[in-house]
Amino acid sequence: MKPYLVPLTEIRREQMVINSRFIATLAPAFSIDEARAFMKRIREEFADASHNVPIYIIGGGNTVTEYFSDDGEPSGTSGKPALTVLRGSGLGDAVLVITRYFGGTLLGTGGLVKAYTEAAQSVVNVVERGRRVPVHVTMMAIPYNLLERVRLFVSKNQGKVLGEDYTGDITLTLQFPVDNFEVFQKDMREISAGKIQAEVIETKEEIVKV
Repeated sequence: MKPYLVPLTEIRREQMVINSRFIATLAPAFSIDEARAFMKRIREEFADASHNVPIYIIGGGNTVTEYFSDDGEPSGTSGKPALTVLRGSGLGDAVLVITRYFGGTLLGTGGLVKAYTEAAQSVVNVVERGRRVPVHVTMMAIPYNLLERVRLFVSKNQGKVLGEDYTGDITLTLQFPVDNFEVFQKDMREISAGKIQAEVIETKEEIVKV
C-alpha cells in the first residue's frame, strides 16, 4: 500500500452563515467502528442540533471505504460536498461531522452546498497531517565504542532508538522507515567490517508527522 496522509489530531472549527451555526469536527479514525464511535460521540455532544452530517474515508490511496449522509438536509447539499472536500484533501483514515444549528433563515440549495463545503475546508485545510509508512523494528548488539556513531546513523536514516540494554555489549532496539533501513545496514557494515547487522523483529505501519 502506498503511504497516504492522515489527520494527526482531532480539530474543530466554527462559523456563522446567515444566522446558522456550523461546527466542523475532524478526527483520525482507523476503522469503520472508530468512525462510527466518533460520529455517535458528536451526535450526543450536539444532541440539540438541527443536523449532524457525518462523513468518513477509511483507508487511503486506491483502497478506501467512503460514507456520507445528509442527516435530514436536502439530498446532495451537505454530506456529498463535504466528502468531496475530504477526498480532495488527500487524507485517509479521517472522519468528519459537520453540526448545524438552524438560524431561522433558509439558505437554499446553493447556499447549503457552499456552507457545508466551507465548513469542511475550515478543518481540512489546517489539520496537522501525518503519513502512514511501513517501518521495521530491529535489534542489534554493538560494542560501547560504536554507540555514538550508531546514534548518528540512526538519526541520519530517520530512525529512532526504542530501547538500550547495557548488559554486556549494548543491545539496541531501533525503528526505521522500511525505505531507509538498507542504507543503515550499509553504514553498519562499513564501520564493522561487515560483522554487525540489525535483525528485523517486526514490520508494521506507523504515522510520521509531515
